[in-house]
Amino acid sequence: MRRNNKLFTLLSILFAFSLMAAACGDSSDETDAGSDAGSEDGGDSLGDGSLGTVTVEAGDAIQIRSLEAITGDVAFLGIPNEVATRLAVADYGQINGFDVEVGTGLDDLCSADGGQAAAQTIVADEQVVGVIGTSCSGAATAAAPLIADAGMVMISPANTSPALTSDLAGTAGENYNEGYYRTAHNDLFQGEAMAKFVFEDLGLSKAAAIHDGDPYTNGLAQAFADAFTALGGEVVVFTAVNKEDTDMVPVLTEVAAGAPEAIFFPIFQPAGDFIADQAPGVAGLEDTVLLAADGLLVDGFLELPASEGMHFSGPDVRFGENKNESTGKNANEVLADYEADQGAAPSAAFWGHSYDATAMLLDAIEASSSMDGDNLVIDRAGVREYLNGVSGYSGIIGTISCDDFGDCGAQKITIIKHDSAADIEASKANVVFEFAP
Repeated sequence: MRRNNKLFTLLSILFAFSLMAAACGDSSDETDAGSDAGSEDGGDSLGDGSLGTVTVEAGDAIQIRSLEAITGDVAFLGIPNEVATRLAVADYGQINGFDVEVGTGLDDLCSADGGQAAAQTIVADEQVVGVIGTSCSGAATAAAPLIADAGMVMISPANTSPALTSDLAGTAGENYNEGYYRTAHNDLFQGEAMAKFVFEDLGLSKAAAIHDGDPYTNGLAQAFADAFTALGGEVVVFTAVNKEDTDMVPVLTEVAAGAPEAIFFPIFQPAGDFIADQAPGVAGLEDTVLLAADGLLVDGFLELPASEGMHFSGPDVRFGENKNESTGKNANEVLADYEADQGAAPSAAFWGHSYDATAMLLDAIEASSSMDGDNLVIDRAGVREYLNGVSGYSGIIGTISCDDFGDCGAQKITIIKHDSAADIEASKANVVFEFAP
């Protein structure tokens, strides 16, 4: 009995020690896990390091860049975008105690060459995390691959070519690159909107389309032609002009031979000026309805007498009290800030898209940042991870959700009728058709 009692006592002591050891082991594991989750190296920030990191030393600023068309014939399109980006940075404030700098605005020149040259400048600075731009789709086709290869991201407020994202049916566009996003709409929607307006509202069944070879103009003209044909209409002529052309009579004579009831020319100035001015003087086109898109939905074109009576498609800019969830500013407040800063209203439609794109980029940087001592470390893969997951984001332009190919924008399209070059603000508000896919 005594031997059994001693054996029982010994076994009890050994069992107690084993419980204590197990408890100590569990406590150590939990402490380690908690330390990792809340440590200064940012165990809870996004990213896996696969695209590298950017270290911002104490006292330095986080670097982003603006890449827009800010000189030349389409500066009216890019300048409002850059201004809105700077307003968003100011409204957003610091990230983990670090300022954000946009740096000197870069010019995409609304061309592939301009986009490539500016992108080369950007990627040469390894501190740059992301880019807001470009204004023109043609510039993006050359800029986006360079920026993507450097592990950066680019969010465009104004590119609309389907080639940059997808066909909306799961197939990537020929110019798609990972790390590219946009808050602007996909022109497959805009082309469909204009086609439905012409065929159903205007009751016209024969149309022509003119582009200038740019990915934006060609893509939108083709989207219109495809949608118009699908509705039962006939595209009698699909042709192109050169951006530098001033004499449009030869092309317009070719178009007139098809006897179209409407001509859709989604191009830029100055080529658009010459088409609008010369078309009524070509035999057979005297009463033809002239239609354009957001590339000409700008003050400089709407002020021309030749633009009166035209219809224009573009993004729905009736933002009302829409609020950006990251800054807390609503559309009217941002617009008032813009006018106070510039002394005039924006000359083009994509200022709200630029503001939202910038706020989204700053959110992505914050979500992928962690502290390493006094320095801030930004995980490039984390920035993309955040943007890939954007869903239901409340912006100036409406609700923003990014699909698998970077299409994030509110896709609502409106068509306005331009009645008077003397009152272009009234024309911008004269919505005669809306399309919400």
